[in-house]
Amino acid sequence: MSPATATGFTVLIPARMASSRLPDKPLADIAGLPMVVHVARRAAQSAAARVVVAADDPRILQACQAHGVQALLTRTDHASGSDRLAEACTQLGLDGDAVVVNVQGDEPLMDPALIDAVAALLPARPEASMGTAAHAIHTLADYENPNVVKVVLDARGLAHYFSRAPIPHARDHAGQSWWQGAAAQAAPGVAALNGFAPLRHIGIYSYRAGFLRQFPGLAQAPTEAVEALEQLRALWHGHRIAVHIAAQAPGPGVDTPADLHRVRALLA
Repeated sequence: MSPATATGFTVLIPARMASSRLPDKPLADIAGLPMVVHVARRAAQSAAARVVVAADDPRILQACQAHGVQALLTRTDHASGSDRLAEACTQLGLDGDAVVVNVQGDEPLMDPALIDAVAALLPARPEASMGTAAHAIHTLADYENPNVVKVVLDARGLAHYFSRAPIPHARDHAGQSWWQGAAAQAAPGVAALNGFAPLRHIGIYSYRAGFLRQFPGLAQAPTEAVEALEQLRALWHGHRIAVHIAAQAPGPGVDTPADLHRVRALLA
C-alpha cells in the first residue's frame, strides 16, 4: 500500500502540560497559535479521517476547541504518551483493527506525507503491530550522540533494535574512515539502508488500536529500562515494528526554549 492509499486512519496527538524544560509547552505561542493547534493543523493535511488531541489539562482542551480542533480530556497520571493514547482509543471506541498514528504534540513542522507513509505501513505489513520511520544519518556527531536514537533493520525492513548507542558498531573499522564509507551508503534511497548504513529513528508511530490498548499492560522490558526507549517493550514481547525510510528528517521539534525560538523563526 502506498502512502496515497493510506486512508481512514486516526491521528492522535498526546499533549501534556508538565514539561521540565518548557512549562505549558502545548500552549506555547507560535505565530499567534498554540503549538498543539499547529501540530493538529499539520496532521489534518494528511489523509487521516480524524485528528484528535489527547490532553491532560482542560486548558489544552479549551485552546483546541477555540480553534476548531477536536480534543478529549484524559487522566493526568499516565506514565507515557502511549498510555494516554490507549485511553483515547477507548474513549473514541476505535475498532481493534483501526490504524492510529501517534504524532507528538511538540512537532509543529511534521510532514503530512510522513504521517501518511507511517499509516500505510500496517495495512501493508500484517505481521507488524506497530510502524515508525527513520532516515539516514549523515554526520558522525549525530551517529555518536546519545540523544539521537538509532535503529537497525532486518532483511524485511522490520526493526531489529533501537539504541542510543552508535549502532551498528563497526568493530574493525572505527573512526572517521569507517564513517565516511557508511555515510556514502546512507544517501537517500540507497538500498543499503537495510544493511549497514546508520539510521536515525523518527519519533512517529502507527499502531492497531487493539494493540495500543494492550500495550500499557505489557511488562516493561529490561532493555527499555536501560535505554529509556519505550518501543523496546514491543520488541521484547515479540511484536514487530515496520519502518518507513524517509528521504530526509522532518522539521525540528520543540523540547527547549531554544527549540521554540527556532521554530517560531521558521513559522514567522
